[in-house]
Amino acid sequence: MKTLARICWVTAALYAVLGMSFGIYMAASGDHTLSPAHGHLNLVGWASIALYGTFYTLVPTAAESRLAGVQVILAEVGVIIMVPGIAMAIMNAGEGLAKAGATLVLLSALLFLIIVARSTGRTTSGG
Repeated sequence: MKTLARICWVTAALYAVLGMSFGIYMAASGDHTLSPAHGHLNLVGWASIALYGTFYTLVPTAAESRLAGVQVILAEVGVIIMVPGIAMAIMNAGEGLAKAGATLVLLSALLFLIIVARSTGRTTSGG
């Protein structure tokens, strides 16, 4: 597995474990106030990053571009900033981090769209 895809898969698994732990903590405490942060950690951190890793595994030529590296960095930094930012916004501690993280995640998704659209469709099996 190429490095970029591996980074996506390892961090996605980490976000999944963190998201599940966060959900268990909320269930045990009976306080679901931060469920939007939990949801975004699971959706953007686990699901989206795992899908990026899947694409880069299946279309390794796309993972070789500098743009793909930038795309993954934006996604990773976006998750790391956005999730605590959402929690802070819920606790009335400001929305700046949530907005900044969401912007990075959106930019990452737009770059991914460009990468997918430019892709030759060559897969690991050559088809």
